[in-house]
Amino acid sequence: MIHYRKMTAQDVEAVHAIEVESFPTPWTEDSFHYEMRENPFAHYIVAEDDHGTIVGYCGIWIVVDSAQITNVAVTEKSRGQGIGEGLMREAMRVAKEHNAETMSLEVRVSNIVAQNLYRKLGFQDGGIRKGYYTDNQEDALVMWVNL
Repeated sequence: MIHYRKMTAQDVEAVHAIEVESFPTPWTEDSFHYEMRENPFAHYIVAEDDHGTIVGYCGIWIVVDSAQITNVAVTEKSRGQGIGEGLMREAMRVAKEHNAETMSLEVRVSNIVAQNLYRKLGFQDGGIRKGYYTDNQEDALVMWVNL
């Protein structure tokens, strides 16, 4: 069974390992420490298995009534088990709890699996950010949902 909880500074090393495994241009550990300690808009969630191992995480910035997903990832061996959907549902719950009215995110135009998940959760296409990803200049699809 997967449990979702608020991320703490003690989780940074495990979250960073998932980040490195998941993204071609990962955030640094220092970036995650900054999010935990300094960024008043940051809200992070981790997914833990029954053994207390972090298998996924999701970051949200909530400013006034708008929430932005910063990153979401699941360990390679834990993908396909609904953990990403659970993280997104928990992120939406946290955003609503903090009075956010909308949520948005960017996703690679080639990442059809993620786009399908977001659409399942009610997200709509909002536009394209040309050359958004620095590793290969791939475009990002902006998606949003009313909470």
